[in-house]
Amino acid sequence: MRLIKQNKKIKYKDLIVNKNVSKVSIIGAGMQTNPGVTHKMFRSLADEKINILAISTSEIKISVLIRENLTQKAVKALHKTFGLN
Repeated sequence: MRLIKQNKKIKYKDLIVNKNVSKVSIIGAGMQTNPGVTHKMFRSLADEKINILAISTSEIKISVLIRENLTQKAVKALHKTFGLN
């Protein structure tokens, strides 16, 4: 945070830091050929009332930031949704 504030080339309105988050990802090369994977992930988390704070995607990975205290609940929901129980 100190480095970001010192760097005058980085422009921002507000800087918010929250250390109580977790990153949960689904990964697999088959995501490109299976439509609806993102919807299934987001729907699964929404059904559990888990708010997504940030989203990052690539060709084979979708990652979300969620509140840390909901990590286990999110992982269990995603395992159930994608048949990984």
